[in-house]
Amino acid sequence: MTTDRTFLHISEVAVEVVRKDIKNLHIGVYPPEGRVRVAAPIRLGDDEVRLAVVSRLAWIRERQARFASQNRQSEREFVTGETHYFEGERYRLDVLEGTGRSGVRLRNRRIMELRVPTGADRKSREAVLHRWYRRKLQARIPALREEWESKIGVSARELRIKRMKTLWGSCNTKASRIWLNLELAKKPPSCLAFVLAHEMVHLLERHHNERFIELMDAAMPQWRLHRDELNRAPLAHEDWGY
Repeated sequence: MTTDRTFLHISEVAVEVVRKDIKNLHIGVYPPEGRVRVAAPIRLGDDEVRLAVVSRLAWIRERQARFASQNRQSEREFVTGETHYFEGERYRLDVLEGTGRSGVRLRNRRIMELRVPTGADRKSREAVLHRWYRRKLQARIPALREEWESKIGVSARELRIKRMKTLWGSCNTKASRIWLNLELAKKPPSCLAFVLAHEMVHLLERHHNERFIELMDAAMPQWRLHRDELNRAPLAHEDWGY
């Protein structure tokens, strides 16, 4: 796909404009600092992009303010005493080194026990914990998938998990493939259900328009509460490079 990348300043907002061979313009605001990116059809000039951005300035600034106020963890070192999350609950990490099998278990609803080989470095400890998060998230998906496919009236061909820096989920409507962010293993179950339902609705409506909102209202009447809960949850530290 041919792309052309430029930068504009619109009402004191820095905007990255990426022109592609697409039909519709899309405006996105991304964490951690509220970076604004516009994906625009190649045929649109700067003036048309400016008008589109100006029309959404209130929404853009609201999103940037939300990111600025959201709690964000410092970079994790995966050492005893750190705070880590699972299904919305906060745990104190207890790292145990030894010759036994690596893994994670929860103790007394307060302690997250991380067993690793003696001398394991930060990257190895992180890998053990992330594998555990992935298994736990994968175990929750089949029942949720069945529930929301039935409620929404769709069938996703594939549902996968990966780490994503700027999205909680994504949907490839042509391939009928949904991706969920591994970070959702840390969030309350209602947040996972909201993201999954959101992406499934995209199989019926690609855009965040009135029809999309109507479909979300019908499938999950409380979706706005779950969205706000997700937005209030602490963000993981990331090396946010683009």
